Amino acid sequence: MSAISLQPIGVVHNEVKEPRDEDWGAIVSEIRLDPALADGLLELQHFSHAVVVFLMHEARFDAAGHLTRHPRDREDLPLVGIFAQRARHRPNAIGITTVRIERVERGTLIVRGLDAIDGTPVLDVKPHVPAFDAPAKPRVPEWMDRLMAGYF
Repeated sequence: MSAISLQPIGVVHNEVKEPRDEDWGAIVSEIRLDPALADGLLELQHFSHAVVVFLMHEARFDAAGHLTRHPRDREDLPLVGIFAQRARHRPNAIGITTVRIERVERGTLIVRGLDAIDGTPVLDVKPHVPAFDAPAKPRVPEWMDRLMAGYF
């Protein structure tokens, strides 16, 4: 397989300096776009939410420790594969989060609930469209509800 090259479209700025596993709901982040892409935010303010794709630049994948694991190393949760969880240490450290749009300013998107630390490269932003992003009657295992308690 050949290498893939991506260029960040912007950078996250917020108060979170170290990775963490919960309490992201109150975090307000600014996504400051490359000035050449500022016009790409035109009309995004009419959406309540956006999907942010980012590079978890401080994550490090180690197959021995991360390919299968208890989510957040909690022994009360089942041993699962990396593709059955949303842990940051992944073969490709790509994060995807749906966030609430607080406001849009020239070249800057201000959002709430982005689980990315200060300095995180942003790869893409898309409007949240329920027809695409919210399937009817999704199924998740019961342990996911326990894992997500307190995350947002």
